[in-house]
Amino acid sequence: MASTEEDFPRGGKTKQTTESKAEPVRRHTEVDNLFESLKVGTLLLGCVKEVADLEVTINLPSGLLGYLNISNISDSYTKILSDHLDSASSEVTHFMPLKEIFSLASLFSPGMLVRCVVARLDTAKGGSVSIQLSINPKEVNKGLSTGSLKAGLILSGCVESIEDHGYLVDLGIKGTKAFLPKQAAKDKTNKLKVGQYVTSLLEEVKNDERVVRLSISPTAVAQAVADTAHGWTLTSLLPGLLVKAQIKKVTLHGLILEFLSSFTGLVDFMHLEPEQASTFNEGDNVKACVLYVEPSTRLVGLSLRSHLLQPGGDVDLVATERIGEVAHGCKMTALHHLSGAMLELPDQTVVFVHRNHMKEPMEAFNLNRVMAKPEHTCRIMDFSPMEQVHLVSLRTFQPWNSAFLVACVLTQFVLPLSQGTVTSLQNHGMMVKVTDYIRGLVPRTHLSDIILKNPEKQYAVGMIIKCRVLSVDPRAKKLTLTRKRALIDSSLPPFLTYEDARRGHVSHGFIVCVKDFGCIVCFYGKVKGLVPPNELSTEPVIVPENVFYVGQVVKAKVLNCDVKKEKLLLSFKAVAGGDTEGPPKPKFDFEVGKKVEVKVVSKFLTGLEVSILPEETTALLPMMHLSDHVSNCLLLWEGLQEGDIISNIVLPLSLNPACLKTLTKKPTLKSFLEEGGVVAKEFSDISVGVQLIGWVNNIMPYGVFVEFPYGLVGLAPKAAMSDKFVGDTAAHFQLGHTVVAKVTNLDEEKHRFLVSLKVSEVPSPERDGQARLIRGLQERKAVMEMMASRGDSDLLKQLSAVTIGQRMKMSVDEVREDGSVTFKSDELSAATVLVEAGSTHTATVHHADRDFAVISLGDTAQLTVIQTTNHLNETFRFDAEKLTAGKTLTITVTKSSCEELEGLPLVSWELAPPISKRLISNSKRSKGMYRYGDVVKGKVKTVKPTCVLVTLEDGSTGCVHVSEIQEVVCVGTFPTSLLKIGSEVTARVIGGREGNSHRFLPFSHPNFTYSMPELSLLPSSLAMLWLHLLTRGVGCQSLSGVHKLEKGHVIMGLVQKLDPNLGLLVKLPFSAMGTVAMEDLADKYKPKPLERYSKDQLVRCCIVGEAKSNWQLSLRSSRTNPEKASVVKDPEIVSLDDLSEGQIVRGYVRTVNGTAENVSKKKTKKGKGEDSDSGVEVYFREEEEENKCEPAEVEKPVPVQPARLQVTGGFSWDAALSALKPASAALGGEDSSDGEDGEAQKKSHHVQEIEKREAEKALTKLETELMDPGLRPQTAASFERLLLGSPDSSLLWLQFMAFHLQATQIEQARAVAERALKTISFREEQEKLNVWVALLNLENLYGTEESLQKVFERAVQYCEPMPVYQQLADIYAKCQKTKEAEGLYKTMVKRFRQEKAVWLSYGTFLLQQGQSDAASALLQRAIKSLPNKDNVDLIAKFAQLEFRYGDVERGKAMLDRILTSYPKRTDLWSVFIDLMVKHGSQKEVRAVFDRVIHLSVAVKRIKFFFKRYLEYEKKSGTPESIQAVKDKALEYVESKGTEAAR
Repeated sequence: MASTEEDFPRGGKTKQTTESKAEPVRRHTEVDNLFESLKVGTLLLGCVKEVADLEVTINLPSGLLGYLNISNISDSYTKILSDHLDSASSEVTHFMPLKEIFSLASLFSPGMLVRCVVARLDTAKGGSVSIQLSINPKEVNKGLSTGSLKAGLILSGCVESIEDHGYLVDLGIKGTKAFLPKQAAKDKTNKLKVGQYVTSLLEEVKNDERVVRLSISPTAVAQAVADTAHGWTLTSLLPGLLVKAQIKKVTLHGLILEFLSSFTGLVDFMHLEPEQASTFNEGDNVKACVLYVEPSTRLVGLSLRSHLLQPGGDVDLVATERIGEVAHGCKMTALHHLSGAMLELPDQTVVFVHRNHMKEPMEAFNLNRVMAKPEHTCRIMDFSPMEQVHLVSLRTFQPWNSAFLVACVLTQFVLPLSQGTVTSLQNHGMMVKVTDYIRGLVPRTHLSDIILKNPEKQYAVGMIIKCRVLSVDPRAKKLTLTRKRALIDSSLPPFLTYEDARRGHVSHGFIVCVKDFGCIVCFYGKVKGLVPPNELSTEPVIVPENVFYVGQVVKAKVLNCDVKKEKLLLSFKAVAGGDTEGPPKPKFDFEVGKKVEVKVVSKFLTGLEVSILPEETTALLPMMHLSDHVSNCLLLWEGLQEGDIISNIVLPLSLNPACLKTLTKKPTLKSFLEEGGVVAKEFSDISVGVQLIGWVNNIMPYGVFVEFPYGLVGLAPKAAMSDKFVGDTAAHFQLGHTVVAKVTNLDEEKHRFLVSLKVSEVPSPERDGQARLIRGLQERKAVMEMMASRGDSDLLKQLSAVTIGQRMKMSVDEVREDGSVTFKSDELSAATVLVEAGSTHTATVHHADRDFAVISLGDTAQLTVIQTTNHLNETFRFDAEKLTAGKTLTITVTKSSCEELEGLPLVSWELAPPISKRLISNSKRSKGMYRYGDVVKGKVKTVKPTCVLVTLEDGSTGCVHVSEIQEVVCVGTFPTSLLKIGSEVTARVIGGREGNSHRFLPFSHPNFTYSMPELSLLPSSLAMLWLHLLTRGVGCQSLSGVHKLEKGHVIMGLVQKLDPNLGLLVKLPFSAMGTVAMEDLADKYKPKPLERYSKDQLVRCCIVGEAKSNWQLSLRSSRTNPEKASVVKDPEIVSLDDLSEGQIVRGYVRTVNGTAENVSKKKTKKGKGEDSDSGVEVYFREEEEENKCEPAEVEKPVPVQPARLQVTGGFSWDAALSALKPASAALGGEDSSDGEDGEAQKKSHHVQEIEKREAEKALTKLETELMDPGLRPQTAASFERLLLGSPDSSLLWLQFMAFHLQATQIEQARAVAERALKTISFREEQEKLNVWVALLNLENLYGTEESLQKVFERAVQYCEPMPVYQQLADIYAKCQKTKEAEGLYKTMVKRFRQEKAVWLSYGTFLLQQGQSDAASALLQRAIKSLPNKDNVDLIAKFAQLEFRYGDVERGKAMLDRILTSYPKRTDLWSVFIDLMVKHGSQKEVRAVFDRVIHLSVAVKRIKFFFKRYLEYEKKSGTPESIQAVKDKALEYVESKGTEAAR
């Protein structure tokens, strides 16, 4: 409660002077919060709101809700309940009759005013506080004593017992008995029961306050007013008392009153009468009711509301019709900063909004924002009976209270599927959170189609599931759900009420009871019916319990339904196909092919329920049977309404009398039956090769089932469905699709046949496609007319008047940012362009949907409509064959003006031949087509060691090579491990490649390839501008593989390397490389030509040829910019024809030797023979004026021998002959005979031989290592190679992880572990467990506690939980993490309490830690948890642990006790002997041996122990002890012989 402030001074019994009383008033400030905090012990006046079985919901002041538990009513009522429970549990008849125990509903009624006290404040999971109340007179009247009882007091109590002349009432005052005569309670004589709450007037006090007489007369109670003579104190003041008070002060938020001469109380603004709120003045006398009393803060709340000024009366509860109502235009009439505000609705109703509901849940309260709005929109949330005012909320989404919850459940969640989150698993079922404020229960029998023994294995807390609502109980606030797949996926109409269960209808239900008289089947809500024994099955069922079980989902048919009596008679046999003895049904002559008229009765998702006229016979018209065109079926279903009459219906196609008659409106099927087509009525009428028309009845992975008239069904296997390869049967046909089938195979024995749907084997009749086109367009026109006639929208009427091909005058309305334009039409004027019949044209597709397409003829604006398929069975096309906007067709005009097409031409069409040139729009590219330099975004799809696959925004897949991820890669690291699956990346397109797909077979898709863009994530690549320029000057280049580099193309490239001999090495688009020779760098040779270029420089080059795998390029301006005239000083020499005798040419010196100079000129495309001797003799001369520009300067003319120009085939001359390849040694060998060249050449051969031998040695060493299975790999590549051969070997994976850990590469080790978990087969459970354990060790050593916990949770999900728990506990124990290990063991013994190994492991841990007492206590817990048969072995194991880790004496005692109780357990004797030999003395060991050799067990077992005894003595004893053992053995044998003789 709020603390008192200036306007709410504290009251008390002690009188004060005027000055002393006025001082606190000036010192405190005003507050207006009603209940800031409640405290235990606060007395309140409440109003009963709802009564449940075990608790009562009570409305408290200020809109609070409290809950009264059944145990907090009175001591007498609680005692009756406990006695009843004790008698029921002990199965002994109690002396008290059962009729004297009354329910809470008979004791309390909504609207009753009660005095209550706050007994407890509970905190819920969400942080909200639950107020627990008590009306026990002992708690409520705690402040009263026998001395304070005086006549005229108004007291509350509970009926304790019923006597002959009245009632004993419990007032909670020790030493006082209260009696209520029946005459004083004559108005309620028949209503008072034990435990009932009564508000009474104390009339008389007798025998020194030991006996008092009460009266509950409404008139007397209502007129009683508290007086100062009664001696009230603050501790004895009770809520509900009427007092006479005087107004002490009027504040903005209420009144301050003075009553009973010394008490001060407050009246808040909600407890003033609305019409009198402004009429109060200081000094006025009023009559008030005590609302609450807080003794600790001395705060008293009062109310002036008239409905509370009648103690003992009831308060009217306003009906909840308005709860949930949204009101607009509400005005705020008063604002109270700390509590809320008063609003006035448009209908003058005054409502209250709490401060917390004036803002959104997660926002801070902003008063200025609330005050700034002149009007508000609010939703009525609840009604507070104590204040008689509605409570509203200004939130856009507000929490639902009980009444609002029920309203939403009834309107939104009954029957529709909804998704929920599992919140808890309990013995009786599973709790599911449907919304934030709605939770439902899935009973245990409804968790699955079968009864689950271990639901926790299938469901986990937090799992999102799909469920269906079974029933809603608004009064009990119960929502029941089901997870039965048969009910969730049921397409049959459900039975929500008995009115829905009409005779002949079939629906899914579930069995709730199985008895000898039949099965009781329950549907949704409270609808249930009986299936008698004779309707359970087509065969006799003697014992129904052996055939059916509770919770089983069944399909039942209604035989009879009495709505008034709510009785339902059902049948299983009728659904199964048997005859039912139900009421006679109207007979009708069902003839296949007969046309009838039907009336639409109702619509459901998959079709229409119709009645055949005029007999009103119920039938079914599936949605897919409304048309031959799939797209038209949905339109017709949308257009048809209940009550519509449909003609030209053919019936029936299913002759099973137990099922609904199935009708069809497929025009193709109707015309086939009318024209007398081949129709097989029986299996004997079918022959191989016959063609039938039917429809797809079922789609399976291995083919489709086709149904024909008269109920015959054939199978079209996967291979016979289409001429094309069929990968997914569901992608080719839909249920109900009309097809033409050819019978290919018959099975006479099983009455089965196969059909083919291939277009090549089932020819279509001539003009069949055009006829279907006309019928399809007529259906669409009919739908438009139906919708236009029914809808009030002018748009539908206007659209129905527009036809394809109609010319309209348009005006531009809006030009949008994306480039699209909207038009408006001012007038409609029809015009038709006539086209000659039989003429052939090219047409362009403008629009295409599933069944129809709009095309334009040639370059004219004439439009017409075609079908997207030419055959009924032609349902699948490749992407290249699909009709899309812009595709070109070849059409033949059949009819220039067709009336059925509104005057449009009727045409036949075929695909135009493909055009080799591919045009790509700059503004909109198709899927997977990117330009070089494009920046794209995507999500990582797959991470591989050498590459990463990325799913781009348009759905295509790109590839990032490992070298394009990280600029600097450390040795031993994997750049691909930096990327996680699902993470978003930004990349730049740097190339493209084509890949072969294995999605289709080679014979069905020859040369099928797909395009994959190459991407880069390097920061340098993303920041470089040249990638944007790669496509400049070249047009649009696609990555699809159609466009490629060709001779003569001018492209942009990137310099990769500068070679003084070769020239430039340039990177080109499409991941190609090219070289620019020195003489092709410019049209004018310059010295040091490479100085102008640098690495990563963008250059413009022209492709001049191709040599081996590289392109030959040229940077000459005459090549790259031919349109720009430039001076060519050094012309390009392409062939010998470009040279003439005496011509002066310039070149670059490549090689200099003692006899000649080799001058490089342009390379030619001559053969090898021509390259060795071109026949061109070149003489050198010095030109002084060109010395500066000559690459090779000559000081003076030197006469040299004529040297031939070497036109090489692509290799480089090098000054260092040691770098020459062996193949280049032959060139120029004859011309150069210098000795130094020969020595260098020989040295080169020698070096090559040495390198060759070293390479062979290295190869031999590598092979030897690979052949040695025991040699551990030393590199990551070696591990990868071994893993390719043994991917399921956990040992290899663990060694790979250890290899990374040795190099402190933690992330790489984690990545290897994740790869191992994905790679190892799911059947290798132990191998996967080994990897999980290694990963746990890794996280324990190098990770955090959070990462270890995450790995542990994943391991528990993917492996058997108990081994994972055990391994983690061992890890903790080895690392001395005692606290964590002990916590984990405690969890294990709770979760796996039936596993003996868990208890033993925990005991071992405790004993290793020296906790012997804890181990003993654990043993006692284990004995209680495990079955009795395991107790002996368990104790023996614990004893062995005591010997090993704990107290040896305790272990001896434990084993000794076991062997005393079970002396014939020779296995335990053997264990005991082993332990004593190891830990005991010789005397103790001999004592054990002496005990065991005298056991009454089999002779062979005694022989075993004698043998062990003798071996022990030989090892540790003396000759005397050895002889003693032999004597004992002889004595035993003699005794056995004597027994045998007897």
